[in-house]
Amino acid sequence: MRQPHDLAADTRPRVVRLADAAADGGTVRTTAAHRCLEPAAAPTGGAVAFICDRAGVPQLWAAASAGGPARLLDASPDPVTEVSWSPDGEWIAYTTAPGGGEHTRVLCVRPDGTERRAVAGAVPGQTAHLGAWRRKGSALAVTVAASQVRDPAYRGLAVFVLDPAGFADPELLTTQARASSLRLCDFSPDGHLALLRCGPRGRRRATVLDTRTGAVATDLPAADGDPWIGRFSADGRTVWLRSDADREFAALHAARLTDEGDCAYVAVAAERDGTDLELLYVDDDGRNGVLVWNVDGRSEVETVALGTSTVGVRSPVAIPHEVVTKVTDPTEGGRLLAVSGSAGRSGVCAYPPSGGTAAMTPWSSRDPAASPGGHSPVRPEHLRFPARDGLPLDGWYYRPPGAEQPGPCVVHLHGGPEWQERPVLNPMYQALTQLGIGVFAPNVRGSSGFGRSFVEADHGEGRFAAITDVADCTSYLILHGMADPNRVAVMGRSYGGYLALASLVWHPDLFRTGVAVCGISDFATFFAGTESWIAESAAAKYGHPEADRDLLRRLSPMTRMDALRVPFLAVHGEHDTNVPPGESLQAVQAARGRGIPAELLVLRDEGHEFLRAGNRARYHRAVGEWLGRHLVPKRA
Repeated sequence: MRQPHDLAADTRPRVVRLADAAADGGTVRTTAAHRCLEPAAAPTGGAVAFICDRAGVPQLWAAASAGGPARLLDASPDPVTEVSWSPDGEWIAYTTAPGGGEHTRVLCVRPDGTERRAVAGAVPGQTAHLGAWRRKGSALAVTVAASQVRDPAYRGLAVFVLDPAGFADPELLTTQARASSLRLCDFSPDGHLALLRCGPRGRRRATVLDTRTGAVATDLPAADGDPWIGRFSADGRTVWLRSDADREFAALHAARLTDEGDCAYVAVAAERDGTDLELLYVDDDGRNGVLVWNVDGRSEVETVALGTSTVGVRSPVAIPHEVVTKVTDPTEGGRLLAVSGSAGRSGVCAYPPSGGTAAMTPWSSRDPAASPGGHSPVRPEHLRFPARDGLPLDGWYYRPPGAEQPGPCVVHLHGGPEWQERPVLNPMYQALTQLGIGVFAPNVRGSSGFGRSFVEADHGEGRFAAITDVADCTSYLILHGMADPNRVAVMGRSYGGYLALASLVWHPDLFRTGVAVCGISDFATFFAGTESWIAESAAAKYGHPEADRDLLRRLSPMTRMDALRVPFLAVHGEHDTNVPPGESLQAVQAARGRGIPAELLVLRDEGHEFLRAGNRARYHRAVGEWLGRHLVPKRA
């Protein structure tokens, strides 16, 4: 019989040299309107690597941190999703999604774009994720999924530490069978301890592992959201941790450790009433950090001085956009923040050590008019109202410029469901408002940002109440004159795609049409077809495919397709192994079998996320044409 440690044999990574793919930024055909994200500072502070889609697909770029032209380090067409610079400055590690799918791999390249190589995930069908570097040198942790193991009982995740140059064999650090997540977030300065994030959605754990013995020294609750949950202090005796243990909202915790890594005590070091700590960054020297708080969907940033296990001076930082998505170490141009907002594309800003307002970097997009046709972006209005059972709901309403009210409107549902709708630029919303269609993007129960109770309010039978929330949002729009009751559509992506399909069959008389993007239509087929580690995590959120079979059947839109009354459009990426494309196909076939018009758009070379500019444009155009056809009357 196979043993859990046999996972190592199925996941062991190998370094594969690849052809250099660097390109001079001046020779690359680029667009003025682009996104920059995921900045990673060089240890010297003089340069920064980042992801940019100015060439039509998210790729690896680099630039001097104080300014100057950006240069493309990897011109391959595989989308890049994460970036990290080695402590010795010799390598840049990054994660790519070959073919746009979900089977990612980890690559490393020299800062000049040479010696490109796949270090994990190069085996066909294998998936690898980026972990932390050891504090000195170029030893990199990676997580590899054993998706090819025949026996499902022994599928799982393994963490290795490897040398990008390939001079030494990868070192197995730990394995977990039937795991839903496993990421090495940090090494202690002496390398004797490692901080790992593991566990399913809603039940994340922070584990301190003794790297010499492989034994777990400490296990603590961690918060959902950003996978980089914490860091060790400079002496390796404190773990700064983002956690919501026994709390409604995540806060900064200081876990003091013994010499052996056991937890001596845990204390809350920084908190805010009714507000989640959503990002935590601790500098390599362990003396300073950055806290990013989620305040009604907007980010508030403060720098902090860190003691042994206490927080000193906290200084606010003004940012040019509403939301911060990543923080880096200080550079020559100042500390870098990845930001996004309702009136500008995602970019990177820097703020000086002396404080003040952060300014956008010269290589970020400079296009304030980000809407189709050069129109000024529509800024959303923040709406709050109760669901029928009294639970507070909120959302962001994008009012079409100059349009008469009430008019056509689409209720757009985010994924997750633990994600949160926030005031960031969504080209789809902007395109629809230019067609005269209003957009309301709500946070129904199950969304993050409103406390643990709100996130868990859709568990089990509570998911039926989440479907009812969509109807309550629609009724609110109609009652307050923001939507014509005869011209309302429902749309969503990922979990939002499921919720859109569910709304069409549970509340068929409310909507004129719908659009379901990468949505689950039947939980039984979803669990049978998704990746094993995704299924493990999804079971904690939706229900177990065996123990909760009856509940999942009742929650599946496919069991109620007889109630469907209106046409809908389904959109899916062909390489989506998170929610397989068959979920959309069977819903479309079921609708057509009942005489209801339904169409399916499959986007080539895309997975669960649509990352290529050409495909995104095709997707936006198809949705605009579909909703325009069903919601906007033709002029005589």
